[in-house]
This record gives sequence, structure tokens and C-alpha cells, in this order.
Amino acid sequence: MKTTTKQKIAFAILFLCTVIVVLPVLFVLAVVIKNGWPAINWEFLTTMPRNNMKAGGIYPAIMGTIYLVSLSTLFSLPIGLFAAIYLNEYAEENMLTRLIRLAIVNLAGVSSVVYGLFGLVMFVTFLKFGVSILSGALTLAIMNLPVIITASVEALASVPYSFREVSRSLGASRWQTIRHSVLPFAIPGILTGAILSLARAAGETAPILFTVAAFYLPNLPHSVFDQAMALPYHLYIISTQIPGIPQQMRYATALVLVGIVFSMNIFAVIIRSKFRKKKKW
Repeated sequence: MKTTTKQKIAFAILFLCTVIVVLPVLFVLAVVIKNGWPAINWEFLTTMPRNNMKAGGIYPAIMGTIYLVSLSTLFSLPIGLFAAIYLNEYAEENMLTRLIRLAIVNLAGVSSVVYGLFGLVMFVTFLKFGVSILSGALTLAIMNLPVIITASVEALASVPYSFREVSRSLGASRWQTIRHSVLPFAIPGILTGAILSLARAAGETAPILFTVAAFYLPNLPHSVFDQAMALPYHLYIISTQIPGIPQQMRYATALVLVGIVFSMNIFAVIIRSKFRKKKKW
């Protein structure tokens, strides 16, 4: 069999695998849009739920999700970035660092419900933050850390070592080299990993179920020590716990959640493309 024939067969198999993966996703998305779009309007997005959540909007759930994602970013991104800089630029390659890298990779694959139980024990009970936005955000931050660290390490490692050599030969310190000759070129990978981890956090239910989510709140939270509604948990509640909810409202809530996650992913792609155009190697 000729090489070109083998390549065509391989490409056909890869294309078929791609179609098998993409089609179910497109089908689910089409069903959600078809059933949820008619219920999407300004009132649905900006008003409080009423009549036992059978009417009104999902405004507090949207705001609660934004609060959680924003606060978890504030905690996880700086810590994850500095940890990645240490592992890639300062740490020596030995048994300890190999164990740390292995632990980070393993933590990235841990089920979210495990992080939820950890947050319940550590933040809600031990540190006495209670069921609050702070507990939920810290739990989501810990869940995001492995992904952010892994993505940041890969982004830093992708920068050619010659950049560091030239900077150090000109008399720059190690931190000056990292700050001016490494980080600017690693930003696309770092931001992409961070945004993708936040998109995952926005759609998680288990961590917030134990640490922050409320069944129903008549008002928006006033501090980080208050409970909050969140879109994933709200969707679970109206789909399983409350009879008589209009089907369009369930699908509309799911559509808003998918839209938020999809927007984060598109934002990541745009940022990555913008910064990649600036690369000169």
C-alpha cells in the first residue's frame, strides 16, 4: 500500500472520529437552543424569581455565578502563576519536584465532588467561613489551581531557552529575565489555561453545592460571607426539585449557562490568537 493511500485512510479515520465527537455536542446544543431561546428575554435575565421559582427571572443566579468565578480567579490565578514560575524557572529537577508535578497532574483529574467535600471540611467547618461566597470561591480556586499551574508551566517551557541566555548575558537578573523576556511570550498559554479553568468552574455544581449554593434567596448577597444562588445549582433545583416548572424555563437557564461558558472559551481563543500574532520565532 502506497504512503499516500495510508495517509488518506488515516485522515479519513481521524475525520470520522472528529465527527463522532462533534455531532452529539451539536445535537445537544441544538436541542437546548430550540427549547430555551423562546424564553430568553430581558425580564428573564434581569429579574428575581417568583412564585416558587415558577416565574420571573434568573438574575440572582447569574450574579452569583459571576461573583464566584471572579473571586475564585482573584485567588487562583496569581498563586497558580507564581507556582508555575517557580517550578519551571527556579526549582531543580529532583525527586521532590517530580513528586510535586505528579501530584499537580493527579489533582487536575480529581472529581469535583471531592473538592466540594474538602471545601466543606476546610472552609465551612474548620475555618468557620460558613456556607458563603468566600468558601465557594476558595473551593473553586483550589479546583482550578492544577489546571492553571499545568497550563502556565507548559506556556513558560514553550519560550525558547535562548531568550533567557541572551537576557542573562546582558546582565539581567533571573527575575528581570522572567519578567521581560519570558512572561510576555508565555501570556497566550497562561491566559488560555486560566480562562478554560474558569469556564469549568462556572459550570460545576458539586463544589458549590456543599459550600455556597442556596435554594432560593429573595435578595442579592451583600458580602462574601453570604450565601448565593448559582446557575448550575439553580438549574439542578428547577429540573429535579420543583414540579410544574415550564420546560422552556429549564432550557433557557441551561442556555444562559452554556452561553456564559461558550463566551469564556471564545474569549480565550481570541486572546490566544491575538498574542500569538506577536510571536516572532
